[in-house]
Amino acid sequence: MTPADCATPWTLLWAVRLLYVQAAALAALTTYLIVLDLTDAHDLGVAISLTVLALLGCLAIFFVARVLGRHSARARGPAVVIQLFLIATGGFLLSVGPRWLGGLMMAVAAGTALLCLLPATTRALGLSTDSPSQQR
Repeated sequence: MTPADCATPWTLLWAVRLLYVQAAALAALTTYLIVLDLTDAHDLGVAISLTVLALLGCLAIFFVARVLGRHSARARGPAVVIQLFLIATGGFLLSVGPRWLGGLMMAVAAGTALLCLLPATTRALGLSTDSPSQQR
């Protein structure tokens, strides 16, 4: 059974949706950084570098979500790595920044990573080693 033959399970569907939400949040942050760059940049080189990095992150998450939504197994690893980075960022926010945002970030990232690793998602991506007779 190929991944295209499988119906999309809710685990994969929600993992992709949450990745798109994360890309949208990073796009909003990028927009905010652009406004700050244009109005209140003390060190323009650092400001532009940070804005470009946020934009690249946004594009990376968007394309990982898009490829994962097409049932490509190659996108699962990058999706999980992105979630690990977000968990680390949330931990940093728990210690220095708004604690509610850090906790929310960590919870969403852990949930997204879990959805990417659940057996239903694994089967939909064609990574399952079970024979069809062993699947329930």
